[in-house]
Amino acid sequence: MNDNLYHFQSAIEDFHNARQRASIQEVIARFTGRSNQLLSYDDVAKKLHLQNRTERGIQNIPLKSIIGSVGRYTDFTRTFLPLQDSDRERWARVKAAMSSGTGLPPIEVYQVGDVYFVLDGNHRVSIARQEGLNTIEAYVTEFKTDVKLTPETNLDDLIINAEYIEFLEKTNLAKARPNVDLSVTIPGQYEKLMQQIDICKYMDENPSATLQDAAADWYDTMYIPLAEAIRDRELLQWFPKRTITDLYVWISENRAALEKELGWEIQSDVAVTDLILKRSVASESGSWRKARTIARYTDHLFEDILVPLSGYEESWDALYQGIVIARRENARLHGLHIVETKDDVDAPASQNIKQRFEQICKDAGVQGTLAVNAGDITQRIIERAIVTDLVIVKLVNPPGSGLSVLNSPFRAIIEKSSRPLITVPKGATPLKRALLAFDGSELAKEALFVTAYLAEMWKTEVTVFTSRGESGLKETVQDYARRYLELHEVEAKYIISMQKQPRHLPDIAAEYNADLILMGSHSGNKIQQVLVGSMVDSTLREATIPTFICR
Repeated sequence: MNDNLYHFQSAIEDFHNARQRASIQEVIARFTGRSNQLLSYDDVAKKLHLQNRTERGIQNIPLKSIIGSVGRYTDFTRTFLPLQDSDRERWARVKAAMSSGTGLPPIEVYQVGDVYFVLDGNHRVSIARQEGLNTIEAYVTEFKTDVKLTPETNLDDLIINAEYIEFLEKTNLAKARPNVDLSVTIPGQYEKLMQQIDICKYMDENPSATLQDAAADWYDTMYIPLAEAIRDRELLQWFPKRTITDLYVWISENRAALEKELGWEIQSDVAVTDLILKRSVASESGSWRKARTIARYTDHLFEDILVPLSGYEESWDALYQGIVIARRENARLHGLHIVETKDDVDAPASQNIKQRFEQICKDAGVQGTLAVNAGDITQRIIERAIVTDLVIVKLVNPPGSGLSVLNSPFRAIIEKSSRPLITVPKGATPLKRALLAFDGSELAKEALFVTAYLAEMWKTEVTVFTSRGESGLKETVQDYARRYLELHEVEAKYIISMQKQPRHLPDIAAEYNADLILMGSHSGNKIQQVLVGSMVDSTLREATIPTFICR
């Protein structure tokens, strides 16, 4: 066998190996959601309006900085693994030539910022990458741009950068307000900002006012007040990987919906923030379940968990329960410590709680950070719950009975929180056996939804309990729960009590060795709850295991 034939056959084998790795990369990309595609030079040139070119001659360029191609961006992965079986012969011939020492001309590339696009030599780049080389000889033609492009740049980044440059050019804000930072993380945001600026220009009584004048006025009178409110209220910490401008756009869109609903213009930006928070709280029973029906089958239900801590030793039980769930859900724990004044935020006691929280999370192998805020404890918890999936609280002072129940801060959290809530009366439990209280109501169906998820994803054993006693429930009330659980292939025990005197859930939980109770939130009018009592309140007073409450 002559050397040329040997090199060619070896190159054919290398091509098949590269194709296999390309297939694996594509599968991983689909699962992770991260793009595995090369960028198209034509798309980039169009977005960035590339025109002025300069010949830079022959250079050695970093292979990892080549992120696209002029005409063959669909033929290779982002790491230049081959995607087309039809490329086998061509790829192998180039590889054999390189292996035999045959000299090959430099590749040709376009340089844009710090990255390169292959004009000629895609196969040579592919083979050089697979050989583990760091650089390659290239004839470089540079196109100047103000947009910063790096090897990590993806298409969304490119679109956002191009939109930002165009926005700043139209508005002249970079010169009018030199320290302006309107960066966003989602394409299409600048068009929404331009719409606001156009309205400002239209409303301006000065007919000679320019678009640039309107942009400066918008920035000073509309953007800055709300941006400062977002910063002062520390709302950004609850929206990871988002910017102030992202949140500004979100709040602006909600303000428009609120003004339409209320029928008047809302002037105060702080009031806007509060109204949006309250609007999210005042959601209908069942809305949380409906909003998460798709995620329930594709993602974890509880990716962000709020854990309020008083700082007293017993309050840490809530964190330990949160760790149990975070490990199963791969969730992030968001600690919250409320102090009376802003001066207390940076006090040593507050910072010690923060450090302890984050160290416990680190030792447990879960993601966790704690924020210290000043204000009303109940209101702060309700506000923060909106941007999480679950709230876990230490149960210290459960709601009492009679009229005193109406003044319970804890009851207010249950009624107004827009998210499910877990109460922890004692220490954390492994959540292996659950008791579901089911009466067929929408609130109970919320709890059923969670129960099925726990059974499927956590392998939690389930017992369904219904009390028909004096409630007047039909015999078939449990049929809905049975059908729902069977649909999800969940085996469960079913118990119906006919006793006129309602049995207390903690007693039934103890009888079946449950370490978690699931139930709907308060139902019926408050007068009835004061005179007759509420199963939720009585359960919270008597339970020694966590209770999962859905509203």
